[in-house]
Amino acid sequence: MLLSEQPNWVLIYGDTNSTLAGALAASKLHIPVVHVEAGLRSFNRRMPEEINRVIADHLSDLLLCPSQTAITNLAAEGVSKKVHLVGDVMSDALKWAQERAKTHPPEVMSRLGLKQHKYLLATVHRGENTDDMQRLSGILNAFNNITEPVIFPVHPRARKVIAAAGLGLKPHVRLIDPLGYFEMVSLASAARLILTDSGGLQKEAYWLGVPCITLRDETEWVETVESGWNTLAGSNCKTITDTVNSFCPPKSRAPLYGDGDVAAKCVGLME
Repeated sequence: MLLSEQPNWVLIYGDTNSTLAGALAASKLHIPVVHVEAGLRSFNRRMPEEINRVIADHLSDLLLCPSQTAITNLAAEGVSKKVHLVGDVMSDALKWAQERAKTHPPEVMSRLGLKQHKYLLATVHRGENTDDMQRLSGILNAFNNITEPVIFPVHPRARKVIAAAGLGLKPHVRLIDPLGYFEMVSLASAARLILTDSGGLQKEAYWLGVPCITLRDETEWVETVESGWNTLAGSNCKTITDTVNSFCPPKSRAPLYGDGDVAAKCVGLME
């Protein structure tokens, strides 16, 4: 495709395996690479995503960063040219989803019989949790210890491991099939609290004003933690359970990661 189309830019996003593949293919063909969501670091090389984002950043010709922290991370690695602070395009997507919901409200709340702020939303999908039985058991035991309903859209990776290991969950932990984006936004916005190992959901929780407990030992979205709206609980059962019962964020939230026009800024820098 790159050989036949000869694009002016190859745009890569985030830290997936396809992100790295795009960066490698384009750089070997001498096609400029623009990396959206550049400069993020968890400083945990056990995460495949960390390896992907580091290599992708060093192969990129234009680096579009969601935060000043990301710019500082790149500078520490000797990357300072063609680095720009733009925010996060997920803020644009969430703003669009919220506008759409005003005229096309998702029915997931009524379908699941849920009431606003009367349940927790949980997601677990990262290999560091699903491929480590001790970590996964700690997280699921915490879900069992929580006294509120826990809505758990189960990633196929996690469902397979849970079934194979015979890890039992109490009735208040409701395992449901994965949801589309609009339904997830609807569930997240109405939850009392979110438990997740997802980077994207950490940001969405912040933008939606929903407290977030991150089921990891570190996060690349450090600003959400510094703001007091996100906290790291790892996989320890007692730590997660205690945090669910005690976590109380501040009343205010400073703007983070963009104001809904990030995509336009990215396009402008490629012109």
